Amino acid sequence: MNAGVVSGVVTGVLLVLFLVGWAWAWSGRRREDFEAAARLPLVNDLPERRP
Repeated sequence: MNAGVVSGVVTGVLLVLFLVGWAWAWSGRRREDFEAAARLPLVNDLPERRP
């Protein structure tokens, strides 16, 4: 195996890993977790509830 073959295999593996990560992040099961994480910076900005 020469350097070109190794480079091609590494590129292919990295592409597959990227696509798997992309699919994981955009899956419907992760929506609630990401929405909760998106609200974290705003938690301290919410007004206090007073009776």
